[in-house]
Amino acid sequence: MSDELKHECAVAMVVLRKSPSSVGDFGGTKLSLLLEKQHNRGQDGAGAAILSANPEPGNEPYWLAKSASATPLADVLGAIGKRPSNVGRIFLGHLRYATFGKNEEKFCHPFVHESSELSHMLLLAGNFNLTNAAALFDNYRNHGEFPTSRADGYLITELVAHELAGGKSLADSIATALAEADGAWTLCGMTGDGWAFATRDKHGIRPGFYYLDDEVVVVASERPAIQAAFDVPPEKVKELPRGEVLLVSPGGAVELVDICDAKPPSRACAFERIYFSRANDADIHRERKALGAALVPQILQAADAPMEDIFFSYIPNSARIAFHGLLERLLSLRGALEFGRFGEVIVKDAKFRTFIADAAARREFYKHVYDVTYGLVKPGSDTLVVLDDSIVRGNTMKNAILPMLDRLGPKRIIIASSAPPIRYPDCYGIDMSTLGELVAFKALVNLLGKNAEEELRRAHASSELNPLARLYSAFPEEAYSAEIARLLTPPGMKAEVKVVYQSIGALHAAGPGSLGDWYFTGEYPTAGGYKVLRKALSNYLGRSSERSY
Repeated sequence: MSDELKHECAVAMVVLRKSPSSVGDFGGTKLSLLLEKQHNRGQDGAGAAILSANPEPGNEPYWLAKSASATPLADVLGAIGKRPSNVGRIFLGHLRYATFGKNEEKFCHPFVHESSELSHMLLLAGNFNLTNAAALFDNYRNHGEFPTSRADGYLITELVAHELAGGKSLADSIATALAEADGAWTLCGMTGDGWAFATRDKHGIRPGFYYLDDEVVVVASERPAIQAAFDVPPEKVKELPRGEVLLVSPGGAVELVDICDAKPPSRACAFERIYFSRANDADIHRERKALGAALVPQILQAADAPMEDIFFSYIPNSARIAFHGLLERLLSLRGALEFGRFGEVIVKDAKFRTFIADAAARREFYKHVYDVTYGLVKPGSDTLVVLDDSIVRGNTMKNAILPMLDRLGPKRIIIASSAPPIRYPDCYGIDMSTLGELVAFKALVNLLGKNAEEELRRAHASSELNPLARLYSAFPEEAYSAEIARLLTPPGMKAEVKVVYQSIGALHAAGPGSLGDWYFTGEYPTAGGYKVLRKALSNYLGRSSERSY
């Protein structure tokens, strides 16, 4: 993805079902592997907690380490290896992307509710975002409590702990605490007396997987992490059921408990399949290839050139699998690649760093984060097709990538997005809560022309659930693609720029189990999503850049 996005965090939990051996550090090693294999999901902070197998009065029943340094995961993994005691029973870890609060250690998971009664002591970590954290804060205060933070993870921890202290079972405590929560979550946690749990929201927005055998129960945000850490085939790793809680008792008994009265249709986040989850999950690999293949007819129509005059490439590295699907589809067309060419024309310099303070100089250096490969594109005659995962803001595309591609001298550049245009803010994970940053929304404003302000204010004043849907539907998809191409074209660009987007239908066909598409369609799975959309529109009209949730 050319635009930098912050999205999902990662959770990991290892529960030993039998008494742990005092030899070696099986749990700590496996937790470290699970975190390392999910490092792509969170690089702002890390944390781990390990519950002692035999807590003794006078000593802490758990060990805890957190870091929000420049190398948080390395810090935490080092601490796991050097901790005083290797004997633990429940191992809980988290990797954080900061969508709430600052990059400070106090916001890192696991959160802890202390209690002198072990059954009321709670440690919790999660991959989640809530749209109504403020309401939960008020709810907690209404219990007569004094909250010391507004962080959503802290609030969930305290609400569950409050129910535990009231005498409810762990499953009932989780169900009650989350009943009023609006958002998406995969949560893992443990009590001081040895219970472990994991749960997902009823819509299944956030990913969660588990594996169990006679010795261990494992939970992680991604299936391949479990496969790699425990050397098991994919069919042994199950999806954590949405709207249920997985419980592991102190004695190692495992139970799935339904904590949701009615489950709506699954709305698993489509961006997991498009970009965020690692592609070494077989299902995600197949789906990304299907996304690339589905774009071929549109690309060839936009290219409007003989195959010998088209060069196919992609923006590394996350678009590579979709690019493979695109090439396979081309190969299936008889003779399509007989003269067509493909390769890497642009490469990101992962080691490029700049500490220049002057803003203008920093912008100039930023352009050189990418390198181009000269001599592959025929100047003056080639149409250069570049596949990207998605186009969100378009800043990197306009300011860095397109100017560099233009140096190669192509006649035409086609930017193909494996995702549809992103028209709405997200409040369940992807850190894009403002409308004004979305290039597709900018295109809508431009297409509305001189009446844009009036039309947007009228939409905001309406009682429509989605006040923007009617405005977006007023223009054909071709008009958006053309306007976005114009917005992305930097001054002085010699090559013609075209943009090709994935269709919603093709997206659903490629990933029929991942129908969480609200950032494309405006059809949010919870009431809070629509409130965030209206707040985002209000902020835009008020010229405010504050977050919408």
